[in-house]
Amino acid sequence: MKSSNIGGQAVLEGIMMKNRDRYAVAVRKPDGEIFVQTEEFHSVTGRYKKLTTIPFVRGVFNFIDSMVLGIKTLTFSASFYEEEEEKNFSEAEQKKKEKQESLLMAGTVAFSIVAAVAIFMVLPYFLSSLMKPVVPSYHLRTVIEGFVRIGIFIIYILLISRMEDIQRTFMYHGAEHKCINCIEHGLPLTVENVRNSSRQHKRCGTSFLFFVLAISIILLLLIRVESPLMRVVVRIVLLPVIAGVSYEVLKLAGNSDNPVVNLLSKPGMAIQKMTTSEPDDGMIEVAIQAVEAVFDWRAYERDNFHTS
Repeated sequence: MKSSNIGGQAVLEGIMMKNRDRYAVAVRKPDGEIFVQTEEFHSVTGRYKKLTTIPFVRGVFNFIDSMVLGIKTLTFSASFYEEEEEKNFSEAEQKKKEKQESLLMAGTVAFSIVAAVAIFMVLPYFLSSLMKPVVPSYHLRTVIEGFVRIGIFIIYILLISRMEDIQRTFMYHGAEHKCINCIEHGLPLTVENVRNSSRQHKRCGTSFLFFVLAISIILLLLIRVESPLMRVVVRIVLLPVIAGVSYEVLKLAGNSDNPVVNLLSKPGMAIQKMTTSEPDDGMIEVAIQAVEAVFDWRAYERDNFHTS
């Protein structure tokens, strides 16, 4: 398998695909038409874009970039399903609405980060602390805390997967992975080839989140403080480090077929069975259009899979 630079995510009734500094959003509109919009990608680092290339530092900024772009493209895809009267704005009303959406997006990113830290880092610590009378060993409680964290993550996925919109989003997520796997295995990007490709991919954000949860166990075992307050602070302060290390592991996994690396990837790949579903052919068509808007898969196939 030849790794490519393309990646993406599912949005409401569509797919976002990103290749280097360009991204495309393809959405199946209510009337059945596929709408595709292509734009330049701008990192949150601004002119300090080099930060997204420094090993162990880039993971933090790439994660934030992914969150911002994800929420932006989700909002864009949702706009096709607004009530009709909401679309008949004057120019001034439209500008006001765009400003409100920009503020809402910033607020959503901030709230998402705070909520994730509280639920997946702080809450497991307090739950594991309740076991101190029966589990006096700090190291054992830290391991238990890690498994509680992973358990909360899995329960969260299982709960949201019961929602109808999320079920369809997971199907589009499967279509995204299938397209990338089809390309990286040197197959022409057709509906049939995509349908027959795997819906699991080692560079998936789901795998990244699993690595974050797993690596946090290791780092927290190595760094011990006595104060309960400082233990909470350490869990928050270490997050950028954990994210940076997790990104490098994910990047290695995506570029290697080493048996050990493949073994490390298996838990994340298993969780992807919950965050992806088999798409229908219409969803695959949307994913193909998103890919072709930003990625020349024919040239990629020619350069990587044909020697003559």
